[in-house]
Amino acid sequence: MTSLTATIAEIADEMRAETDRGQVANYIPPLASVDLGRFGMAIVDAEGASHTVGDAEEAFSIQSVSKVFGLTLALNAVDAGLWSRVRQEPSGSAFNSIVQLENENGIPRNPFINAGAIVVSDILVSHYGLEGAQSELLNFLRPLSADPDTIFIDRDVASQEEETGFRNKALANYMRTFGNIHNPVDETLAFYFHQCALTMSCRQLAEIGTYLMTGGVNPRTGERVISTRNAQTVLALMMMCGHYDGSGSFAIRVGLPGKSGVGGGILAVTPGVASVAVWSPGLNTQGNSLLGTRALERLVQHTGWNVFRASP
Repeated sequence: MTSLTATIAEIADEMRAETDRGQVANYIPPLASVDLGRFGMAIVDAEGASHTVGDAEEAFSIQSVSKVFGLTLALNAVDAGLWSRVRQEPSGSAFNSIVQLENENGIPRNPFINAGAIVVSDILVSHYGLEGAQSELLNFLRPLSADPDTIFIDRDVASQEEETGFRNKALANYMRTFGNIHNPVDETLAFYFHQCALTMSCRQLAEIGTYLMTGGVNPRTGERVISTRNAQTVLALMMMCGHYDGSGSFAIRVGLPGKSGVGGGILAVTPGVASVAVWSPGLNTQGNSLLGTRALERLVQHTGWNVFRASP
């Protein structure tokens, strides 16, 4: 049987040969300058072995992949109380759409569209305070990685997101008119922008994702970091909503719970088997990594990890 390392090396070779690489997110200046030629992939399996290829050790801005971790912290803080303020349904709309909020009384469809993640941020600011929420986020993530000190929030990226985040400000202010934002909008958005500015490598992202692979346990320490039920909830939402209005296509093509970000990263999880991170900065029209999606599709074709595949 071909090793995982050999498999992802073959996939990386295929991705290097691709000429259609998508477009970088040009509305956030630090992301607009990232080299389209970058590609990295990392897998951490259930035995703890790490398999990497390409630019898997290069740090990048994970952007909306971070919404998985914000959701985890919010579930730990308020558990099912979260669902009175954000729903659990696919949106069918773009990640920054404001259209549904008016018809649905300011309650976002799910925690992974921008409006939903802003509500999650508001809950965390209420629970921990602005600075405390940032510390809590880093304190949650770092013990999951082999080299925690290099995981950080890029303050310059956060600042530039704040300067260009007019749509997110509109979403937050609109939800506040319905009483679904409880803190000053500037404080809630400050945490949201800092969360999106989390920076790490593909390998670190795959390491962090292992708590979802194990049903809520940090495999490095044996510590439970989220309940089994809530870990399952996060994975279900990743499957249904993790790629915005491209989530259905991703589920069909890849068949794994996954979460994308406009920095070009994708975290995907095969429960009980592996945590996978891929990074390629060029995006498709839905704002998801073009080559990252293709690479994950090739990976499940090689490994059979698609969760909808019947056992042999």
